[in-house]
Amino acid sequence: MYELTIKTHFDAAHSLTDYPGACARLHGHTFKIDVVVSGEELNEIGILYDFKDLKEKVNAILDLFDHRHMNEIPPFDKVSPTAENFSRYLYESLGKAGLPRGLKVASVTVWESDKAGITYHE
Repeated sequence: MYELTIKTHFDAAHSLTDYPGACARLHGHTFKIDVVVSGEELNEIGILYDFKDLKEKVNAILDLFDHRHMNEIPPFDKVSPTAENFSRYLYESLGKAGLPRGLKVASVTVWESDKAGITYHE
């Protein structure tokens, strides 16, 4: 089994719904994102998947949120835009965006800071 990882980031603001502290107020992050896809077979040129192609797929999703207020963008207009909820959203959105046959999203990690991140996987 091979696992390919890309790292990217985006900047956005959010406020955590019903959070009992300062994070309930509007604040921003440079969210760092790690996406891992896995598969067993390499293609005809000996790669699992082109890093560039995966980064383009991920960034197409992240561009919806970049330099925006996350709470105004579905589904986070109804669901609290926690790192936990966003990691699952990105995982599921990337799965729906379509990967080449034999590849699957293995995990998505969302970092709110260099020392605090959350990983979602099935």
